[in-house]
Amino acid sequence: MATSTSHRTRIERNLVAQAQRGDEHAFAELAFALGDRLYAVAHRILRDTDLAEEATQQAIVTIWRELPALRDPDRFAAWAYRLLVNACYRETRRSRRFQAVVHLIRPDATSDDHASALANRDELERAFRRLTPEHRAVLVLQYHLEYSLEQISNTLGIPIGTVRSRIHHAKRHMRAAIEADARQAVGGRQA
Repeated sequence: MATSTSHRTRIERNLVAQAQRGDEHAFAELAFALGDRLYAVAHRILRDTDLAEEATQQAIVTIWRELPALRDPDRFAAWAYRLLVNACYRETRRSRRFQAVVHLIRPDATSDDHASALANRDELERAFRRLTPEHRAVLVLQYHLEYSLEQISNTLGIPIGTVRSRIHHAKRHMRAAIEADARQAVGGRQA
């Protein structure tokens, strides 16, 4: 497995070096290899398909435009994620539209666990949507990409202390949102 990762890293490094010299074919290969991963992260941060697509496209254009200035080809992936997160921030500011996305799911009368899991997922989703893009980004990098605090710090270009603070505040805000929803639900039933 380590050999496969090492080989893939060497290939990526070579493609980055070629693309830095203006090789459009090499960049197309890089964009194709990275595109789905970038989109997945953007969608987890933005929670909107159109916004995620737009942010991903912006990031890929920025990567191409700024690639010659990248000093260390080994840092390409972290650098690309940083550009993507910045594109997500711009999309959020530009659109200011975080509308609820409703997914119709057929009820499964045979499974109370399924209903409970769905309710928990919806509760988390509502709380996550209330976070700022900066808080969403650190949670996505930590829990989806499984980045360490140091990797998040390097990717976002912020101090580790800021990463810790954003994670702490994001979790606290999510917890508060969930508790507020629970109080509102109980208060609504009593009325």
